[in-house]
Amino acid sequence: MSYTRQEEQGKDTVIFLEPSPSTTPDSPSSPSASSSPSSQSAAFNPETGEINWDCPCLGGMAKPPCGDAFKEAFSCFVFSTEEPKGIECVEKFKAMQDCFRAHPENYADQLDDDEEEEEESKDGAEGEVKKEEESEVKNV
Repeated sequence: MSYTRQEEQGKDTVIFLEPSPSTTPDSPSSPSASSSPSSQSAAFNPETGEINWDCPCLGGMAKPPCGDAFKEAFSCFVFSTEEPKGIECVEKFKAMQDCFRAHPENYADQLDDDEEEEEESKDGAEGEVKKEEESEVKNV
């Protein structure tokens, strides 16, 4: 049974709802739940140590033509023990980006994101140089 209750001071309203399919997580016995890896909500399961390459969160990047390069770079990062995390994976990520650039028809979204990040970092670096130059001129 669902009901609403106003708290004594009148500023809070508490609503109690009965569980419904929209408010309860899937249970293993529910028809929509599945024990397959593709039903997981994350790409990496720390309990099993497995990566779910079919996770929608990966956006299809694990599929050809650059899927192998992506898998190698992502696996390296996930299992990295170096500090900062993934520092030993830089070359693998560069190889993955090179593959993305060689196949823009498949990876246009990822390339656009990379180009925006590069432009932002260049703009930030140029701004820092200008600030330093301005402060040097003021100090002279």
